[in-house]
Amino acid sequence: MTAIRHSSRDWVLSAPQSPRMERIEAYFSGRGYDFHRHDTYAIGRTLAGVQSFHYRGELRHSMPGGSIILHPDELHDGQAGHRDGFRYRMIYVQPALLQQALGGRALPYIETGLSQDPRLFHTIDTLLRGMDRRLDDQEEEDALYDLAQAMSAVAGTPRARRSLDFAGAERARELILASLERQVTLDELSAVSGNDRWSLSRDFRALYGTSPYRYLTMRRLELARRMAAAGADLASAAAAAGFSDQSHMTRHFVRAYGLAPGAWLRMLRARAR
Repeated sequence: MTAIRHSSRDWVLSAPQSPRMERIEAYFSGRGYDFHRHDTYAIGRTLAGVQSFHYRGELRHSMPGGSIILHPDELHDGQAGHRDGFRYRMIYVQPALLQQALGGRALPYIETGLSQDPRLFHTIDTLLRGMDRRLDDQEEEDALYDLAQAMSAVAGTPRARRSLDFAGAERARELILASLERQVTLDELSAVSGNDRWSLSRDFRALYGTSPYRYLTMRRLELARRMAAAGADLASAAAAAGFSDQSHMTRHFVRAYGLAPGAWLRMLRARAR
């Protein structure tokens, strides 16, 4: 994987922290992110310029007026499609949150990662406004519910052909969240879910968009990012988040976010100045 050299003009702004999702606004003058994948939906819109990205084997182009909906665990990158760069806002939503509205249905899948459907545009708007303030809890919950329903309608998500054990998968997910400091095994997750390993893996992927292992890794990365943003050095953040060392955390960080943790921190601090 090649390193990305970011321009001094590039910046990333994070909205006030929410326990339900991450919201950012960013500008990139050229190449923004290397190929990576994360276990959340990436949902948002381009505010200015042309936002280009490779997705499912094709180069896509997002411009103001449409919506971006990248499915969990889909490989993608990001770069400017025009010399003026691109500015965008994005929210990162865990599939587990959308399941509260979906009620055990398979996750909605927008084939191209782009949509011009006004139902999606309007439901996303509530979540993208007011980057300088935290959304009210009820406003956020209502918007996420509306978003899940709009995504399902636009994707034409069918009812699952086989029943999914949502309760069992949720028990496994809760064990993962309680075990960030250690390597929980698939056998442990299988036991707490009440299903065999393969059934649990299939249900977990259908309900939450990624494997149990990657779900655990992403939660550890989120913890390390919060600590680093609050001032902890990267080695300490990596150890506290359950990684064997800083290089171990860095490898997973690049795979998940498309840039190294040091570059991510520099952009955060550049925007804060």
